[in-house]
Amino acid sequence: MLRICSSIDLVSLAFALLSVSNLAAVETASWDRFRGPNGSGVSLDPSSPPTVWSPEKNIRWKTELPGPGSSSPIVVGDRVFVTCWTGYGTDESPDASIDLLRRNLLCIDRASGKMLWNQSVKAVLPEDSYDGMFSEHGYASHTPTSDGERVYAFFGKTGVIAFNLEGKELWRQSVGDGLDQKRWGSSSSPILYQDLVIVNASAEKHAIFALDKYTGKIIWQKKAEGLHSTWGTPILVKVDDSRTDLVLGVPDELWGFDPAKGNLRWYCTAMETDTFCSSVISDNSTIYAIAGRNGGSIAIRTGGDDDISKSHVVWTGKETSPISTPVLYQDRLYFFSRGIAHCINAKTGKEVFRGRLQKKLTDGQVATQPTDVASDSKGNAEQRRGGKDYSSPIIAGGLIFYMSQSGDIYVIQPGDELKQIAVNRVSNDRDEEYSSSPAASNGQLFIRSTKRLYCVSN
Repeated sequence: MLRICSSIDLVSLAFALLSVSNLAAVETASWDRFRGPNGSGVSLDPSSPPTVWSPEKNIRWKTELPGPGSSSPIVVGDRVFVTCWTGYGTDESPDASIDLLRRNLLCIDRASGKMLWNQSVKAVLPEDSYDGMFSEHGYASHTPTSDGERVYAFFGKTGVIAFNLEGKELWRQSVGDGLDQKRWGSSSSPILYQDLVIVNASAEKHAIFALDKYTGKIIWQKKAEGLHSTWGTPILVKVDDSRTDLVLGVPDELWGFDPAKGNLRWYCTAMETDTFCSSVISDNSTIYAIAGRNGGSIAIRTGGDDDISKSHVVWTGKETSPISTPVLYQDRLYFFSRGIAHCINAKTGKEVFRGRLQKKLTDGQVATQPTDVASDSKGNAEQRRGGKDYSSPIIAGGLIFYMSQSGDIYVIQPGDELKQIAVNRVSNDRDEEYSSSPAASNGQLFIRSTKRLYCVSN
């Protein structure tokens, strides 16, 4: 017999479908870890952020932060989370004792920019002093991550701490208290795999840790001296339906682990470098890396066991991106170094274009740059001062957004030639520095400086 639905049934069905639709929209718009979905830097949300903004236009809100930091914001539903540090090594406390150092996790209302809570955690000492190369990024360089119910913050020697969304501390776990041998500090961000929080604690213990996300208990740890001078954040690479690899770049090699047990599955000889600051990226069929102060790039096929240096390498190159992580989009790799935009073919490793970013554009004008600027690659004095490219590019709404340390944010059309659509700023305060990477969600960009968090929105 045909069942006739009552109006209550129809309302219930509509509500259920709407709930599923809203959940899918939230998941699509999620930016819940460093560089968004699996560290790709590519937003899955089709909404487009503004292409043009200024301190007077398309800034929805700006929020003063209690301290500086280089970590990137993450977006979890109607909240934005970001870390900073206070009490020592800041403009407000130039002569303070390091005993006053605190790490902070901030929760900010996405709609209004209002700070909902600030959890301040006393730093575990001894800690690196705020001078030299360390002062380039400081004590808050790790981007938090979230599973939608909890937020996990890595505070270096102070440990990994889990909070609920209301700011209550749930657990805390130490992952080492060592000092980086170069005195560059710590910066790798935590990621989630199933019920594990995975942390590259290279500076603290030359080890990778997997913690139970509910209790903080150490499930496994992999210690290796080869992890020295490694600051990148791992990614997860799905090889097939039964296998996922945890992949990380280290000096001279790439490594692939079993994320559930910590066993090393494979390794691949890569570019010769004594540091690995950037993160690798992948489309699940190929893994890409660009790193090293002397330059070097590589593409390797996923899968394999033991030494895959000869069997899985697709191409190698000499591209240079010492700190910034590239972004992969439509079979092209885009990266930025010393004011130059680079694009290479992801299938072959061959250069597609190279061009200088323009600091000023006429409103509405698109700048098309020449593909050959080899004479610029050595850099002039201005380029050397701006050569510390800490921020990594992202893709949102089909466009590339890249932020320089000085706060110039470039909007670029992907393709076979450099087409710069705009260059924007969120502030005219020249004392602000921008070393984080933007977060993108629902047509909005979230940009943090050493002083403020901004929401760019139409």
